[in-house]
Amino acid sequence: MNPMKRNLYILRQSVLGLGLLFLFACDRNRPVKISPSADDKTVVKNTAGTFPFHKDIVIKPGLHFEVLSWGRGVDSLGGYLILMSDSTKNSYKSFSVERSGVITDAWNMDMDNDGNPELYIELQSKKNVKDLNVYEYNGSFNKISFPPLSTKMKKIYGGDDQFIQKNGDLFRSFPIVNSSDTTQKNGATKMLHYSLRGNSFSVDEVKEQE
Repeated sequence: MNPMKRNLYILRQSVLGLGLLFLFACDRNRPVKISPSADDKTVVKNTAGTFPFHKDIVIKPGLHFEVLSWGRGVDSLGGYLILMSDSTKNSYKSFSVERSGVITDAWNMDMDNDGNPELYIELQSKKNVKDLNVYEYNGSFNKISFPPLSTKMKKIYGGDDQFIQKNGDLFRSFPIVNSSDTTQKNGATKMLHYSLRGNSFSVDEVKEQE
């Protein structure tokens, strides 16, 4: 082979080799795209129903109490949170409570007229049975025990009760069932009136007017 052609051939081979080395180096630095296997599935968590109840209770401008329940799985089990926001005093506090029941309502009252708001959390503990959790706020959250039904009332109680706020007073009504008292017919309604003094409830039976 002609020496000049031989040198040209060697030069071409060298250039080709350098090009291949350059391409190989570029491929090594290029990010590798990994495709998921057919068995891999992205799980998207559904948070619907995680916070089934939320209510903003406005006491006065700047002072809010928010009641927020949470729970997964069984609706009647979980917890709830009371969030206090007082923007006028730059004060923000929270209070967490475990719950057994579904929150159906929440409201504010000041039944003892001491200037401290009382928060009433209405819970449906069974299909047709309700109860109240009561907290007074005076810089901290203090629970006030809500009285259960008396033995006399339990005998004629079958659920389907309602808590009623009227003119700053609290009432509870429910249909009378299984009554042996001829003056209290089944299907009639019993009404109870609750009063609050010194963080203690008292209950009076509202007599039917003749």
